[in-house]
Amino acid sequence: MALDWLFEGQNIARLAQGLRLTAEISLISVLLSCILGTLFGLLLRADNPLLRFVSRLYLETMRIVPILVWLFGFYFGLSVWTGIHVDGFWVCVWVFVLWGIAEMGDLVRGALASIETHQVESGLALGLSRWQVFCHIELPQSIRRVLPGAINLFTRMIKTSSLAALIGVIEVVKVGQQIIENSLLVMPNASFWVYGLIFVLYFACCYPLSLWAARLERKWEH
Repeated sequence: MALDWLFEGQNIARLAQGLRLTAEISLISVLLSCILGTLFGLLLRADNPLLRFVSRLYLETMRIVPILVWLFGFYFGLSVWTGIHVDGFWVCVWVFVLWGIAEMGDLVRGALASIETHQVESGLALGLSRWQVFCHIELPQSIRRVLPGAINLFTRMIKTSSLAALIGVIEVVKVGQQIIENSLLVMPNASFWVYGLIFVLYFACCYPLSLWAARLERKWEH
């Protein structure tokens, strides 16, 4: 068969191991970004002007500087500045979490800002404390409004995890590259099949999340 070479040795097992590493990076990054990003969204709406300025500066910095630059800066820069070598896996997690916090925080800020002012004022007029207004009025509505955008962010984080290969992390794309290099003499068009398989793996991971986000949007429109 044309694809017998792909199933020789440990190729499939290595791809599965690479996919597991990709999933670990993505899962840890998404969970921490979700929690810390929500808190960061509250900081973006803080009453203190200095706190808001610092938070906004962080948000814009993470947006302006490419993720790849952050990865290289942390991976190579930390070892030069501190003399401590940090494993590429954790460098990826740190960078993706810092990015996810910024993006998730802005989604939370936007969701809270979209809630009509009269709802908050009505809750306060009824004798609710500011915390009760947040828990019973703002939070339930903001979760509905932020969730589709948050799921979209999470799919982007899964796809962007492929950049980990550039700092030596043996995730699924890096494994695919190694298999292609080892199979070129046997199968000249190995890249087509290997990257096609990786495409299917990423699609299988991300497409269900996209469907879920679209379903939630349709459900909450009514």
